[in-house]
Amino acid sequence: MSPQASLPNLLQRLHLGAVAWLHSWWRLLHFAVLMFSVALTPSSYGRDKRPVLAAHLVADTAPNLAWYGVMSALVSLVLIRIVVVTSLSYGLSRFALEMVVRVLVLELIPLTAAAFVALRTTLPAGLEFSQGRSADRQVTEQELHNDFFPRVAAGIFAVWMLAAVSCVLTLILAYLSLYGFTPWALTGYTRVVGQVFNPAVTLILVLKIVFFSLAVGLIPMASSFYFGASYRNKVTHGLSDMVRLFAVILLIEIASLMGNYY
Repeated sequence: MSPQASLPNLLQRLHLGAVAWLHSWWRLLHFAVLMFSVALTPSSYGRDKRPVLAAHLVADTAPNLAWYGVMSALVSLVLIRIVVVTSLSYGLSRFALEMVVRVLVLELIPLTAAAFVALRTTLPAGLEFSQGRSADRQVTEQELHNDFFPRVAAGIFAVWMLAAVSCVLTLILAYLSLYGFTPWALTGYTRVVGQVFNPAVTLILVLKIVFFSLAVGLIPMASSFYFGASYRNKVTHGLSDMVRLFAVILLIEIASLMGNYY
């Protein structure tokens, strides 16, 4: 095939790829709007729907909270020790606490919490749920309320809970590692932490966790909503969900870094 003949084919493939890419993001946006509309509907929290919602919240949060709590505590202790020893060796011990808070609480914990929930819960659950659905069947309003919304809400809530508990646990471990079991350093500790968590930084941290949770909760279930049982015959959709999810998480992390340090 001549280069002149292959150029139109290449352009056509690029065009089809771009259209498919835009279409996938449009479907994700449409699914997000549907879920927000369901979340704002009072009937979604009726007496008959609360047990299902509560069951998903507990099932997706409790096991992850135990495993992630232990893992984050061990990693936090190791990183806190590394930061403290490095700061002492360079004569920068007065900056050790601020470095610990910025590296762990502001950056690593929200990122790892979102990745942990995605890999352990939402991505596998989205694939498993889609395999039990009939292909090419219109989703009813009852399914939106009873099947999709509880799973999306559970993924979002799990990220919130893991990030909040791990941030508090890391702050406690940082105090104990730096000052030991004494209450006399609490005033200086809270002053340094308060200087780090100014209103702008706190707002960026909250927004980052919220957007992380929305990505983790919505993206895996969007594929189940559109593909149904055909999803299991297209392994590439599982990989594309993972790539899309972590691309969104990376973009959110980059935006938060720019907001905090530029």
